[in-house]
Amino acid sequence: MKNTPNVTLYKIIRPIFSLLFKLYYNPTILHKEYIPQKGSALVAGNHKHALDPIFVGVCTNRVLHSLAKKELHEGKMGFFFRAVGSIPVDLQAESNKEATASAIKVLSNGGLIGISPEAKRNYTKELLLPFKFGAVSMAKKSNSVIVPYAITGDYKFRSKNLKIVFGKAINVSNMNLEEANELLYKTVKILLLQSLEGKKEHGEYIQ
Repeated sequence: MKNTPNVTLYKIIRPIFSLLFKLYYNPTILHKEYIPQKGSALVAGNHKHALDPIFVGVCTNRVLHSLAKKELHEGKMGFFFRAVGSIPVDLQAESNKEATASAIKVLSNGGLIGISPEAKRNYTKELLLPFKFGAVSMAKKSNSVIVPYAITGDYKFRSKNLKIVFGKAINVSNMNLEEANELLYKTVKILLLQSLEGKKEHGEYIQ
């Protein structure tokens, strides 16, 4: 399969990159234990910055295959995205059958996929862009759960407010695509609102 990472290389890079990321950005990470230790799952949330997939990746010791725009694979950091098994997506294409097939194969083999249902960075004043159906469609086709997340704050040196919060896994196997996508959207939106309001108690996050 294309974009399969060198797992040994990934395991070497991840702790180093994770340490550097945490030292530089000083992020707050809440409820990363909701990411399953094994088995197929998608980790899905909002997209505010190019570093979001890396931020999600440092929250788990598992190999995370992120869906990222193809330009990232072709730029200066392309070697890094290719090495860690990121799956390129053409944001201008009407469909990305190859990327979807690659992601579903990862999931079918018990792997972990990182995805933003917004499909692109949100430069608007809206809290969230409309969600595409890719995440819930892949979850249903591979019988995988979806772990929602919300990222808030600024990617600045020793940031005072950069934060990611995860919610409990969602099972959409018995829902149609519209219902599943609406549930995922509402869950991420609630996590975002609660995070922006500064609620940190475990019980205040959506369960």
